[in-house]
Amino acid sequence: MGDSEEPQFTGVVVAAGESTRFGPGVPKQFRLLDGRTVLERSIDALTTVPEVRGAVVVLAADQLSTPLATSLRERPDVLAVVAGGDSRARSVLAGVRAAADSSFVLIHDAARPCASVALVSAVIEATRRVGGAIPGLAVPDTVKQVGDAGTVERTLDRSTLRLAQTPQGARTDWLVAALERCEREAIAVTDEAAALEADGRTVAVVAGDPDNQKITRPEDLSRMVGGGEESEMDIRVGTGFDIHRVDESRPLVLGGLTFDGEPGLEGHSDADVVLHAAMDAVLGAAGQGDIGTLFPPGDPRFAGAASSGLAEEVASRVRALGFELLNLDLMLLAERPKIGPRVEEMRRRISDCFGIEPGRVGLKATTLERLGALGRHEGMAAQAVALLRRRAA
Repeated sequence: MGDSEEPQFTGVVVAAGESTRFGPGVPKQFRLLDGRTVLERSIDALTTVPEVRGAVVVLAADQLSTPLATSLRERPDVLAVVAGGDSRARSVLAGVRAAADSSFVLIHDAARPCASVALVSAVIEATRRVGGAIPGLAVPDTVKQVGDAGTVERTLDRSTLRLAQTPQGARTDWLVAALERCEREAIAVTDEAAALEADGRTVAVVAGDPDNQKITRPEDLSRMVGGGEESEMDIRVGTGFDIHRVDESRPLVLGGLTFDGEPGLEGHSDADVVLHAAMDAVLGAAGQGDIGTLFPPGDPRFAGAASSGLAEEVASRVRALGFELLNLDLMLLAERPKIGPRVEEMRRRISDCFGIEPGRVGLKATTLERLGALGRHEGMAAQAVALLRRRAA
């Protein structure tokens, strides 16, 4: 830590983006990489370096009350979890302001989980010396400048070009001033170095690391997982079953959706029989008991609780154990309602609850041909099968 007795750097990990290039479903920063989320590994990349006292994590505003945000706040190396803005620059500024009591900040992409200690240390040393620093990779290929007509205008001297990576370091006061100036003057910047440049500051460049790749597309993540497809996998299967009596005084909630005009189900929570079966299947695959253990029916905290929120907590707990939910197959056993018109909406809602793509949720329904209590519509039941995996240690 040089001449300083206390760490002077705070990390700012920017995880507020929607990752549209990665595709639909869970944003890339929340995907699992060898049993832990990409975001968690990106936080680790900074906070394992002694000069860094901890990290501020910037999330989208609608993520602040999720189980994910709660689990981040419980980490001793996370100093704060704050809401980002509608651009990278505004998100970074929110994070840097939350780290204003540090002399220096390190801004890091949540989608760069493989930054090495050596790389982070090199950025820290250069930032102390110059006031701002970034890692940069030499450009291996010839670079052409192309005009509007789609023809080459000129060949650039690649020896002077670098591909910028993160973490990017800066004096905290410099970066706040630079970002605020860009905001005032509507200067568009794509990284922190550009903001410092626009404010007249000098930025050092240290050698980047080819392994410090940014996850942009699904294949980028696949290449990182376990070092290859032959890595040993721990595959788990769980089953769930739930049944509730009809209660005409309550609204009917199935798969996180309300079915207006239909009699509801009796239960301590909202009695969403579909999500209850799904949660039991996921918990069972992870060896974590059932929802009665996790959310006791006699506990007043869960009276009338939305099962969608409980499912999000189950998914968060299972991810924290290093599991990835690969597939969820659900069957509703009921005479009514006919869920066909809302199946796709239900699949999307269920996938949101468990943090997976809708294509990984199977959902169908069957009647009991008027046989037994379910056939007389005295109740509803659901069964579920969940497939989880965890990469072996």
